[in-house]
Amino acid sequence: MNNTTDESLLAWEANADYWDEKMGDNSNAFHRELVRPYTEKLLEIKSGDFVLDIACGTGNFTQRIVELGARAVAFDYSPKMIAHAKRRRSHILHNAEFVVCDATDSAQLSQLKRKNCFTKAVSNMAVMDIADINPLFFGVYELLCRNGIFVFTTHHPCFTYPHGQYLSSCIHKDTAIAGQPVLQNYYHRSLQEILGSAFAAGFVMDALHETADDDPEIPRIITIRLRKC
Repeated sequence: MNNTTDESLLAWEANADYWDEKMGDNSNAFHRELVRPYTEKLLEIKSGDFVLDIACGTGNFTQRIVELGARAVAFDYSPKMIAHAKRRRSHILHNAEFVVCDATDSAQLSQLKRKNCFTKAVSNMAVMDIADINPLFFGVYELLCRNGIFVFTTHHPCFTYPHGQYLSSCIHKDTAIAGQPVLQNYYHRSLQEILGSAFAAGFVMDALHETADDDPEIPRIITIRLRKC
C-alpha cells in the first residue's frame, strides 16, 4: 500500500478537472449535508484559529474555515487541485494559503510549519485515500499547538470494507464522484489500525460521530476528534 502514492496521484490529477466541475464553488450535497455538519461541530472553529486543511482538493472547506473567522493553510498533493483551489478561492487568499504537499512524506509535512503553530487540523474524506497514514498523524501532531485538535472524517471502515475482509488492510479501486474519468485507489484499514496510528503519534480521542446515508441504521461515515495533550 505504501508504494502506491504515485499511482494515486496520477488518478487524482486525471480527475481534478472533473472534480472541480462537480464540486463547484459550494461543494456537493454529500459534503454539505453529510460530511460538513459534524466536522464543523467537532472542529469548533473560532475567530483567531489557525487551521491546517489536509487534502483540501479544490478548497471548498478551506473557504468555510475562513468564513468562520479563522486563517488556514490548505494542502493537497495534486498540483491541479491546488491550481483550481487558488482560482476558485482567489477572494480568500489573504486568509488562506494553498500549497502542494504529499501527506505521506514527513519532510514535506514538516515544511508546513509556520511562525505560529496550528490550533486545529482537519481532513475531510481523505484518510481512506492516503497510502500511508503514519507520517500524516505524526506530522500533524508536531504541527499542532498544545491541546490542539485534529478532526478527520472518513469512510466508516466497519461498514464499507471490500471483499468481505474487515481486519485485512487492502486497496480497492472505485469512484468518488460518479462519472469521473478514472478509478482511484481506496485504502481500507480497520478502525483499530487507523486509531492505532493516531495513538502511536501521541493523540487521544475525545469525540466521534457516525453518520448514516441511504440506510438509516448503517453509518457510512465516521468523524473522529483527536487531541494533542
